[in-house]
Amino acid sequence: MIPSWCLMDVLCKVPRKSQIDVSTSQLLLGDCLKVMKQLPDSCVDCIITDPPYNLGQFMHDRNTNLVKMRANQFAYAGWDNLDYKEWRLSMKKFLVECSRVLKKGGTLIVFMAVIKVSDIVNLSQGTKLYYKTTGVWHKTNPMPRNMNIHFVNSTESWIYFVNSDTSGTFNNEGKVVHDFLESSVCPLSEKKHGKHPTQKPLSIMKRLIELVTNPNDIILDPFMGSGSTCVAAAIMGRKYLGIELDEKYLKIAEARIKEL
Repeated sequence: MIPSWCLMDVLCKVPRKSQIDVSTSQLLLGDCLKVMKQLPDSCVDCIITDPPYNLGQFMHDRNTNLVKMRANQFAYAGWDNLDYKEWRLSMKKFLVECSRVLKKGGTLIVFMAVIKVSDIVNLSQGTKLYYKTTGVWHKTNPMPRNMNIHFVNSTESWIYFVNSDTSGTFNNEGKVVHDFLESSVCPLSEKKHGKHPTQKPLSIMKRLIELVTNPNDIILDPFMGSGSTCVAAAIMGRKYLGIELDEKYLKIAEARIKEL
């Protein structure tokens, strides 16, 4: 049974002066850097998120015409086209905020394109984030784009940090757990309230939450999108805070939570 507080998602604009009450699960509309500044220090147990990869302009420059292959493809959505220097500066500020709001021993998992993993690890230097490993999500049914001329892109990386410590929660139950997750891409059944171009399947999010958090922990997703992290957190008996800049996607997340 899902705890009642997990269903208390709130579509609201962030208060300007008062700090956000992290004891209540909620969805917040706004720029994540501005919203995170209103969170208290050491207030969340885990952050799992999927920020922009800064690949939009890169793919445009290489004349990668994905728009004909996939509606709403992220490279054509507009929010992944930051200048590289601007993206690095934003990610540095983001990682500093992550370290501030995470509790000691709290976990940060960042999904990221493999060619940007070293950027994220380097940008974490100077914070209290301790780099643990880089894992892989293998998609068993990726789009077979240009399958006759090169390898089909079927993997996505995720980077695992622990804050202010070298170890945190890891519920492996004494069993070996490889840094390798496998599933299909997000099924249509999880997109019935609307689509997001980089939506992660609940099976992957639930597995990560199971491993690195405990019941009643507070999980933050600063780049929430259509809400997979928050939905999985609610299902798994955790509290959640989701931040999303685009109200269209936030409303999709709200509908998914309400369906629970």
